[in-house]
Amino acid sequence: MESELPDIYCPFPRRSNPHVEHTREHLDTWTRHTGLVHRPSARRRFEQADFGAFVGMVYPTADGEHLDLVADWFVWLFLVDDQLDDGHLGRSPERVRDVVERMRDVVEGGAPGPLPGEEAPAALVALADLWERTVPQASPHWRARFTWHLMTYLTTATTWEAGNRADGVVPSEETYIARRRHTGAIHVCMDLIEIVAGVGAPESVHNDARFITALEASCNVVCWANDVYSYEKEQVLGEIHNLVHLVRHHRGYGKQQALEHVCAEIAAETTRFLTAEGELLRLYPELAGLLVPYLDGMRSWMRGNLDWSRQTPRYNPADVSQYAEPDAYLEESVLGVSASPPRPGSGGIPPVPDPVRRDSGEARLGAGHGPG
Repeated sequence: MESELPDIYCPFPRRSNPHVEHTREHLDTWTRHTGLVHRPSARRRFEQADFGAFVGMVYPTADGEHLDLVADWFVWLFLVDDQLDDGHLGRSPERVRDVVERMRDVVEGGAPGPLPGEEAPAALVALADLWERTVPQASPHWRARFTWHLMTYLTTATTWEAGNRADGVVPSEETYIARRRHTGAIHVCMDLIEIVAGVGAPESVHNDARFITALEASCNVVCWANDVYSYEKEQVLGEIHNLVHLVRHHRGYGKQQALEHVCAEIAAETTRFLTAEGELLRLYPELAGLLVPYLDGMRSWMRGNLDWSRQTPRYNPADVSQYAEPDAYLEESVLGVSASPPRPGSGGIPPVPDPVRRDSGEARLGAGHGPG
């Protein structure tokens, strides 16, 4: 697969975590215990993706306990995302509204997780477990920021993306770029750097313009590289929320030209990160003990995401036919809602109309980066 795509500039060294094998075993046990992966077909697909290797590449310095924790978060995010992206739930936001609100109750502390004896959705069971294991290690302002990022991911994916699919809206590049950092849940993953590294970045750091730039640029690199590698998969699914697809749609580029264009923008964002990183370390030498591991975590994410994307069968063009039948791997038990289309008269949203309409406003890739 690597030879079929343009080179993606990444000046950071490849690393992996020595605890990966243990984490693979842990994920097998945890996904069975929480019910996130149940059917044999879903289990095979889960094992082929090798999320243990992925988390080891993006958090190479985590100890074994923390690697298990962030791996569980990864799996939860990926499996929920598949439900919202690959199946018919991605066109029917009202069908998942209740479970999303129950997730909000778990992380905002308004209500407990699953009740004793309740057949709750597996994603809710798993989220309650994750939250209980994560919160004791976090400061109040970290919990508030993480909760906001997590709920923004869920609501953006279930309202904005689903609404676009249902209404036939093709978003502009500018709008997509600003929303992509939320729909990709990358801020959630970057927040976990503080848990893994054992550092607590104060709000003054998070509000610094150079830190915001470094974080935004690294998030863009991860999300856009994912769009490059998942492009073939998402074409099979008819997914419009992909930067390569939007560049082709709005600019009239061919496939190869669009891929090269996005890869060039990834290189520009990597350079933007390096500039902001250098400025931060030069201006705040007294904060090196905090900034160095945090920035190193961003570097690891950019490098590790690229390495995993190159090797996982999840994005291999030779295997994209698996996505033609998403019901073969999507499981109703994850969200407690069938991923199949609703029956006539059941209140579901109708299919995307044709032709699709364009989001209002012209946009240019790389312009108008919004705050993360």
